[in-house]
Amino acid sequence: MKIFLKFFITILFLIFITLTYLSIFGVETDKFNSLITEKIRKFDKNLEVELKEIKLILDPFQFKLQAKTIGTNLINQSKKIEIENIKTQVSLKSLIEDKFSIENLEISSKSLELKNLISFLRLFQNTPELFIMEKAIKKGYLITNIKLEFDSNGNIKRNYEINGIVKDVELNVLKKYNLQKLDFIFDYSSNNFLVKDLNFRFDKIRISSEKVSIKKKNDDFFVDGAFAHKKSDLDKRNINLLIKPFLPNFDIEKISLSSNNNFSFEIQKGFKFENFKINSEILVHELIIPNNLKVKRFFPKQKKTISFFDQKIKLQYEKNNFTFEGNGNLLYQVDSDNIDYFFSNKDKTKNFEIILRIKDNPFKIDYLNYKKKEKNEIVLNFKGSQNKNNELVIKSFNLNEDENFIKIKNLVFNEKLQISGLDEVNLDYLDDDKQKNSIRLKRNKKEYFLTGSSFNADNLIEDLLSNDNKGSKIIDINSNLEIDIEKIFLDSEYYLRDFKGDISIKNSEIQKANLIGSFSKNKKLKFTINSVDNNKITTLFVDEAKPFVKRYKFIKGFDEGSLDFYSSKKSKKSVSQIKIYDFKLKELPLLTKILTLASLQGIADILSGEGIRFTEFEMNFKNEGNLITIDEIYAIGPAISILMEGYVEKNKLISLKGTLVPATTINNFIGSLPVLGEILVGKKTGEGVFGVSFKIKGPPKNLKTSVNPVKTLTPRFITRTLEKIKKN
Repeated sequence: MKIFLKFFITILFLIFITLTYLSIFGVETDKFNSLITEKIRKFDKNLEVELKEIKLILDPFQFKLQAKTIGTNLINQSKKIEIENIKTQVSLKSLIEDKFSIENLEISSKSLELKNLISFLRLFQNTPELFIMEKAIKKGYLITNIKLEFDSNGNIKRNYEINGIVKDVELNVLKKYNLQKLDFIFDYSSNNFLVKDLNFRFDKIRISSEKVSIKKKNDDFFVDGAFAHKKSDLDKRNINLLIKPFLPNFDIEKISLSSNNNFSFEIQKGFKFENFKINSEILVHELIIPNNLKVKRFFPKQKKTISFFDQKIKLQYEKNNFTFEGNGNLLYQVDSDNIDYFFSNKDKTKNFEIILRIKDNPFKIDYLNYKKKEKNEIVLNFKGSQNKNNELVIKSFNLNEDENFIKIKNLVFNEKLQISGLDEVNLDYLDDDKQKNSIRLKRNKKEYFLTGSSFNADNLIEDLLSNDNKGSKIIDINSNLEIDIEKIFLDSEYYLRDFKGDISIKNSEIQKANLIGSFSKNKKLKFTINSVDNNKITTLFVDEAKPFVKRYKFIKGFDEGSLDFYSSKKSKKSVSQIKIYDFKLKELPLLTKILTLASLQGIADILSGEGIRFTEFEMNFKNEGNLITIDEIYAIGPAISILMEGYVEKNKLISLKGTLVPATTINNFIGSLPVLGEILVGKKTGEGVFGVSFKIKGPPKNLKTSVNPVKTLTPRFITRTLEKIKKN
């Protein structure tokens, strides 16, 4: 009994020592190599494995063996993957029962070249994605750890885990764009791929991300994450890729920015990127774009470029819909201003709001004679949209400067940038001439009403005259306009009271108008337009011609006189007549030059002194396009009479010819008049002439004048003069 007991204790001790040794130190064997190789070949018959001896360590409490081998190589068609180590657990119970006994498998790789790894994987599954990846990757390395669990049938469970480190990857993406120095840590489990501590350089831009998540659903991948980059100067290529998709109409010369971004997108079959979303906070340190805006008449000191500084921007983008808002400093004139802005593009409708604060820079509206005071701050607020019909709608425009304001509601521009709709305009400001402007334009159904106490039309008239009234072409509203303004200033000297009437507009043309107003001393202005059978008749009668005639720069010193204008327009041709009565001129450079060249210095002196009086001026002319054909200009007065004709090609050429005759009668006896005869026809016998013929020709800024004496007046001149004398 004692011998048996000692034997039993000895056996137990040996078992304990053996188990302890196997649990702590284990044993190395190659007996399992063939089993492992056989299992791997079941996965792929071409896959070979180079195994060294396997070290086994017993886990007596779980009745399992821990197996580990170092320096294993996987080989498939001469392509090799080097494994650092392989670990597994073998169930002793399953092994005894001759069942699949490997419960899990853990594989740790050495540093692998990514390009070789992808080539190796393509031997098992040659997908388009792997092909594209192999072409895109130029270099890079991977160290990974793979954890697998098996069911009782030897199938891999879906709770596998893959993690590792990717270092120094270089990708060639989008043909000419390179991604370099790509480093990250990753975890992959059950169709979820998590990237952490991501860093890479996109061209010259250094980008980092704390986390990017990739989830697989069916054959698609869903990606979301965040990335940031520090201050970077973008070149033209980066601008085209990163900014042009969001702001396609921006021509950017220079940009420096930093940003924080959250994003998501899908990668579908064929490596197609869909459903891209991004939320960004961007700091634009500097942005320079060309100044293609033709707004010098509003911003007189505008530069050739527009520069944005320290712009804080929030950007949201999803399925071609985006919002873009920000604020910062803006340099487009001498000093910088402040700007706030909001843009959105949703369902093909674009909305925007811009708030511009101007402090030290100038701002003006010439045709309203409005100019910002030097030290005042002015706030401009635009709010509007562009709809599916490509109409630009300014829902509200507000200009505020102290007690001055200009307000517009629902101003609509069509595709041709013509005004096709307007609800209301309110003007209440003190202009640059210290005149108070207070008027209101309001729509009531299909009619408009313009009312107010006072308006300075000086600059507006100047602007309309200098632009040949082409401003009417910007209006595409079919409506009637009723006007009732108490006081209209024509210039600093003349004004109209009780300016009233109505205007009918159709197809961008004034079809009918009837306007009246009163000067002082019971003098009147009357303006009419009537359209009958495609023929438009325009008339203007003014008892005070001076505020209108003096605006023509080549006439100076015009005084007194009344004006009568008549025009008949059919299609694009017009026939017109202007008559001016009982006026005088002090300065008319061309006339002075003709008188001087004709040795009529006495009359030239009168012209530059007190002025020459005319009883009547008549001009008959035709308009077609840029050509004005002057059939006749005839002026008659106590000192001289003038008859001329010619043509004017706008901004190109002036060509006039005519006759100038001293005195108002056809006088063969003019030489016999004392004093005046000497002045007009000279002292010597045969020296006198009835008048002079002249020609004026050349570009508007370089006119040439020639003068020749005439002994005999033309019948036409005599006839016209006799007609005027008889009439008077």
